[in-house]
Amino acid sequence: MVRGALSALLGLEEDIEVLGSCADGSSAWSETQRLRPDVIVTDIEMPELTGLELATRVREHRLPSKVIIVTTFARAGYLRRALDAGVAGYLLKDAPADQLADAVRRVHRGGRVIDPQLAAAAWTETDPLNERERQVLRLAGEGLSAAEIAARLNLSQGTVRNYLSEAIGKLEAGNRIEAYRLARQKGWL
Repeated sequence: MVRGALSALLGLEEDIEVLGSCADGSSAWSETQRLRPDVIVTDIEMPELTGLELATRVREHRLPSKVIIVTTFARAGYLRRALDAGVAGYLLKDAPADQLADAVRRVHRGGRVIDPQLAAAAWTETDPLNERERQVLRLAGEGLSAAEIAARLNLSQGTVRNYLSEAIGKLEAGNRIEAYRLARQKGWL
């Protein structure tokens, strides 16, 4: 419903053409490669491939598309990760509708559009996790055992346990589930 509404709103703008609309990140990646849009508007949480993973692929493949994230996640950790992924815009879904079209125009011209309150918060709280700890903790939070995580990431079980232990310690959590919840709440996963 939200995807359809955003597409319809942007389609009403005379200077903006909506090339496609996708229900999941894998489809969005395929369409991005096929259509080569100037600007991609995506959410962070999508099935199969997240908006952050989509933005990272766009950057790694050096595609000319610029990415705007429109999300409900008003967390500094998500914004920091989005910026690291090369995102040019980060807006909250509760922002006025006219801000999205303006953001698309500004990002298309080479600018950057970030929710100002979130931008201020992003500089006050740092993410203590490294990327591998984040991957291991995310899989642990999904209920995978150390052996399953090791197999999925091509690591030894001991290495997985070390990453989990480091993440738990850095987050001052009692166990891996508590660490997962805390990191997710902060927007670090």
